[in-house]
Amino acid sequence: MGLFKGFYNLTSAMLSQGKRLDVISNNMANVSTAGYKTDTYTDTTFREHMLSRVGNKDKSGAAQIGPASYILAPSKLYTDYSQGALEQTGMPLDFAIEGDGFFAVNSANGTVYTRAGSFALDDEGYLCQPDGSRVLDPSGEEIYLGTDKIRADDIGAIYTEDGQLLGQIGLYVFADTTQLQRTPEGYFTGNGAQNRQSASIHWKMQERSNADLVEQMTGMMTAQRAFQSAAEVSKMYDDLMGKAATSLANV
Repeated sequence: MGLFKGFYNLTSAMLSQGKRLDVISNNMANVSTAGYKTDTYTDTTFREHMLSRVGNKDKSGAAQIGPASYILAPSKLYTDYSQGALEQTGMPLDFAIEGDGFFAVNSANGTVYTRAGSFALDDEGYLCQPDGSRVLDPSGEEIYLGTDKIRADDIGAIYTEDGQLLGQIGLYVFADTTQLQRTPEGYFTGNGAQNRQSASIHWKMQERSNADLVEQMTGMMTAQRAFQSAAEVSKMYDDLMGKAATSLANV
């Protein structure tokens, strides 16, 4: 039974490291994506057992050695919402948030949130994301500009070149960011969004990804080594189980 237990443990370790590699690969693929926030994969043991030392004949007076863990299972995917570096772009529809908060956009799946502020104008003149999802103001309304000949202040208010107010970019915060979920498109969804009045939005700037390429590469190499080690020992277990089955058949 112990032999099969080891095989299950190694298999779960390979699956866990494979999932970790997927998450790290996604982080590395988005190292140049504006506003991207890094994910971290964590796993946990399926169950813990207390090991005890007992005598060969007298089983009384067992001494506890310590807990042993068996079979890894996915625990949680954590997102690091820390500030990314701000970069000057000079583009008139680029905006970057300094501090907490998200831009809100009206997507095909409802209101979603993002830190990416590389905006554009759609065919109707509304401020939008590159995929066409329109940016929302503090009241949750879409922002009509009609032109990219604008200027903006540090609270996200947008004006024409001669000073006429066109609208204001909304900035939304969450009391608990751990409940946010990332969509396949890279947006975040969640409940309880509130307007942040003391916003700090920088015009003609972009927030860079907070993914550290060196850190991600180090994590990838560590996960690859762990995966390969588990695979090699798993092959040894497979050979041993095959020999054990053959020996039992010959008895």
